[in-house]
Amino acid sequence: MTHRLRGPVRIVGTGLLGSSIGMGLTRLGVDVTLADVSPTAVRLAADYGAGRPAGIGDAPALVVVAVPPDVTADVVARELDTHRDAVVIDVASVKAPILADLRAAGADVSRYLGTHPMAGRERSGALAGRADLFVGRPWVIADHDAISYVQGSVVDDLILDLGAIPIEMDPTEHDRSVATVSHVPQLVSTLMGARLQEAADEALRLAGQGVRDVTRVAGSDPGLWVQILSANAPAVAEQLRALRADLDRIVDALDDVDREGARRTLADVLADGRAGVERLPGKHGQRSRFTRIAVRVDDRPGQLARLLTDIGDANVNMEDVRLEHAEGAQFGVAEILIAPETEQRLLEALDARGWAVVS
Repeated sequence: MTHRLRGPVRIVGTGLLGSSIGMGLTRLGVDVTLADVSPTAVRLAADYGAGRPAGIGDAPALVVVAVPPDVTADVVARELDTHRDAVVIDVASVKAPILADLRAAGADVSRYLGTHPMAGRERSGALAGRADLFVGRPWVIADHDAISYVQGSVVDDLILDLGAIPIEMDPTEHDRSVATVSHVPQLVSTLMGARLQEAADEALRLAGQGVRDVTRVAGSDPGLWVQILSANAPAVAEQLRALRADLDRIVDALDDVDREGARRTLADVLADGRAGVERLPGKHGQRSRFTRIAVRVDDRPGQLARLLTDIGDANVNMEDVRLEHAEGAQFGVAEILIAPETEQRLLEALDARGWAVVS
């Protein structure tokens, strides 16, 4: 397979991101070496195809530091000092504090770039690694004045080879942005998940896709998130104060829902939420409105595959799909997102093929 990046590439840290980067590059034929404080983690990542254990005499052209945020600056500084012909990047989820720490330590930041692939999973470690983890995902490059275009071009090659979309941002702008789209959503999911501890078993049996969607990332590693939130504390706190004000408006309205204007407050909040979600980019980074069609799928082998085939045969491009099961039911519901102009064609095709559209 063709690739832009010339190796060797050294990856320090063989967790989810480090292993996934190694798997993607190794699949392309790039020479990847692996290092980690845990020899067992290195061997496991190597066994899963992320590269080979690093050895004496390795001369990497690019070093990728994929370690927890609280040690990222120290590891980057060490790699810059050890591999003086290499460009060194990190993939931590905060950028401005790391660059500031490196400058304060006198590190050669002319060969350093902070980056952040906007991809991940609730699971961690090499076992969760995927060679295609970054395909179609934004990958932020936190540019700064000290690095040259020539030095930085190797980072573009890495991102493009892994199928991601490079996006240049100022480090401080990046940290404010991820507070909004990543760090605060994690806390909201976590807090909602915590509320479920007090829920009765009977209530949990009623859980549908809504609560599962909201709490999906609540299972993330608490230790890692303490580091992330601590490193980006000012930006996260700013967003949480705004969220707290919105919650106070809702609570005030619900405390006296018959008060004049209370229902309008609730309606305005709900409408604002819908308008905000509609701003999120869809597939290929485009902002689009989609029509949702829910189809009953019997719990039998091959049914979902048949549904997807029938959608394709109807010449309808499916933007997204998700499944929901009710406890004890012998069927599920597939929620299909499509462009509004294809709705009628798909409805007719599904009816002709015997599918039950439930909404």
